[in-house]
Amino acid sequence: MQIDLKKIDSPVGLLNVAATADGICWLDFADKPTAGKRLESFAKTLNAMITQNDNLHIDELEVQLKEYFEGKRKQFTVKLFIQGTPFQKKVWAALMEIPYGSTHSYKEQSVAIGMSKAVRAVANANGANPISIVVPCHRVIGSNGLLTGYGGGLWRKKFLLELEAAY
Repeated sequence: MQIDLKKIDSPVGLLNVAATADGICWLDFADKPTAGKRLESFAKTLNAMITQNDNLHIDELEVQLKEYFEGKRKQFTVKLFIQGTPFQKKVWAALMEIPYGSTHSYKEQSVAIGMSKAVRAVANANGANPISIVVPCHRVIGSNGLLTGYGGGLWRKKFLLELEAAY
């Protein structure tokens, strides 16, 4: 398997975007200290080679991200190739149900997947989300309404939530 990688500039910094022939499999912030190692580990689990080739899914996502940051796109339609455990996939699917401009608490997300006592496990799965922004883990906040836990940094979470609130 081949994973194509491209760096895309955005208002929240440089993004590492990766895709297979089946869809987008990775979107993360390039300046995270663990960015390269996480992507390499992900590729290893797929027994895939990372290359710097063109990819139609990445091209499509680049357009959709531009529209998102301009306030013109509220939902991503690019094809995704999401890899994770069945539990993680369930959590990530629930993230995609949180409406644009809205937030849920980790508790609300746990209830949404039918596992009200799995708050900590849900938070861990959110943290393992391989496709930031598109799978909107930034829309999950603490039960007290405060911004908590975002691998890209709380300033990015705040930026994304304020962007969505503005439109």
